[in-house]
Amino acid sequence: MADKTILYIKGEKNTEVARREVRLGDILTLECQRKDLVNRLSQIRILRIPEQGPSRVVVSVLKIISCIQEVCPGLDIRNEGETDFIVTYAPQKAEKMWSHWLKAVLTGGITFLGAAFSIMSFNNDVNLTGMFSQIYELLTGRSSDGFTILELTYSIGLAAGILIFFNHFGRKKFSVDPTPMEVEMRLYETDIQDTLINSSSRKGKELDGNS
Repeated sequence: MADKTILYIKGEKNTEVARREVRLGDILTLECQRKDLVNRLSQIRILRIPEQGPSRVVVSVLKIISCIQEVCPGLDIRNEGETDFIVTYAPQKAEKMWSHWLKAVLTGGITFLGAAFSIMSFNNDVNLTGMFSQIYELLTGRSSDGFTILELTYSIGLAAGILIFFNHFGRKKFSVDPTPMEVEMRLYETDIQDTLINSSSRKGKELDGNS
């Protein structure tokens, strides 16, 4: 069995679990010709998230291989995923609909006010009103009252530019590409995960084959 049976394992950099007793099938994808072996290995207990303390644990693939070899000595194990990954305990909590709406309203309000303040600050810094007045007077020979075609087209263009840049309006996306916000959030999550893994490795808190 050990000479011919190959077990492929793949783990993501960060995996959320809903229970403190973490089993192999909760954090890894297993693939093998023997489905009975996959079902058996999926039930191996890898760790337990403590009641008190951090809800994130960094696990080395060496810990996984060690646990598997205790059950199936000599099994050919091939890792196709991360060498170190994070297990995050996140219990499922049913949130009420009003809570979602409240978060959406607060987030939208803060974003709107922040964007409006930034735009107004930029307009004041470059004296956009004065520049539009000068352009209008040069083109028409008349003084601007502050409500001309320049201000109108600028407002429309500003709104259109924001929508095109963020590639998103409500639930509709203009293209299949991820939005700039999604890209930045993904980069931020990746930086956090790398920092957690490196920090745990330096402090010796990573669960490896000797843990």
